[in-house]
Amino acid sequence: MTIGRIIEGRDSVVTCDVSTSVREAAGLLAERRIGAVPVMENGEIAGIFSERDVIYKLREMGADVLDMPLGHIMTVLPVTVDSSTSVMAALSLMTRRRIRHLPVVDDGRMVGFVSIGDLVKYRIDKIEGEAAAMRDYIQAV
Repeated sequence: MTIGRIIEGRDSVVTCDVSTSVREAAGLLAERRIGAVPVMENGEIAGIFSERDVIYKLREMGADVLDMPLGHIMTVLPVTVDSSTSVMAALSLMTRRRIRHLPVVDDGRMVGFVSIGDLVKYRIDKIEGEAAAMRDYIQAV
């Protein structure tokens, strides 16, 4: 299974611009109940803004950080995958790099965004399906 199959049929990705304030972006994370958002600049992904970014920067810089643009505090040079990447390869990458969100980029254009939760859900569903098939097989014998 590929990442492309996971993101197939999804709505467009929620994004922010590098000029969006931290306060506004944090509000968006809370409103949408999401952990991170890709940050765009001139139509290309420039970074990722996550709950962790808010926490770390608040501790480091205080409440003034809330009025800063995302471009100043986002995680730059995000790790990405393309839609042909296997789910297992993406999970391995996320585990090795200790990240929870991956932009999906094809030919320089972001086409999706996946979380570790999306990929773990797929794996659990697959394992449960295999277990059910095995039970059915055993009961039929």
